[in-house]
Amino acid sequence: MHPFDTAIALSPTPHQSFTGATSPAYANMVGPFGGTTAAVLLNAALRHPARLGDPIALTVNFASAVADGAFEITARAVRTNRSTQHWVIELAQGGEVAATATAVFAQRRETWSAPEAAMPADLPPPGSLPRQDLGGRLAWVQRYDMRFVEGGMPEPFDGREESGSRSIVWTRDDPPRPLDFASLAALCDSFFPRIFVRRRKPVPIGTVTLSTYFHADAAMLAAQAERPVLGIARALNFRNGYFDQTAEVWGDDGRLLASTHQMVYYRE
Repeated sequence: MHPFDTAIALSPTPHQSFTGATSPAYANMVGPFGGTTAAVLLNAALRHPARLGDPIALTVNFASAVADGAFEITARAVRTNRSTQHWVIELAQGGEVAATATAVFAQRRETWSAPEAAMPADLPPPGSLPRQDLGGRLAWVQRYDMRFVEGGMPEPFDGREESGSRSIVWTRDDPPRPLDFASLAALCDSFFPRIFVRRRKPVPIGTVTLSTYFHADAAMLAAQAERPVLGIARALNFRNGYFDQTAEVWGDDGRLLASTHQMVYYRE
């Protein structure tokens, strides 16, 4: 089994919930990589027998740090309409809620469609760029093959503040794995904290809330398969202990797969 599939694996319980456990392959500074937490919450709705359609939106609120070890997830469809379905999902450990999520699923239909955002042109292909070597700093980073066009993790952290925090990176799961909604949800949290890139120094941080919008349908993800996707991440503001982080994920055919926005706590 792919390490990612192990990390988001769930077992149904007789009480219409699921059990799972964190994976050391996706360990972060404290607890698991937040992307796998988002993915396993989404996976509970994806696996639920009441599921209708595919996800179009997911918001995860990290109520506390998720501890290494077992957890239980409950997923409940609170409203099903003709074309949309609304979910409330909770992850608990030791009787305490550690993370909550809301998700919207939908049944898409063919309509007029037109993009406004555009993928940057004339980018070097991923194969022409070196993979960033972070020296085994964090386990979860080793699970992504990241090749930066600009804005990689500062090496070294020297405290020389940059004028901006934008990163452009080709990335995919390592080992390669066909893209699906769960892995796309995790990948949307794989961008390094913008404050690290901007200030070129490590500070304590933690994501408070993470929203992801899925522009791709299942057919688009199947067409992307396991080839690298292009990510573009930036911050809009750093202020009084919180900063935002916004990103786009593009298929290598130039179609927008997902957009994401999160608020992150930081401490001096």
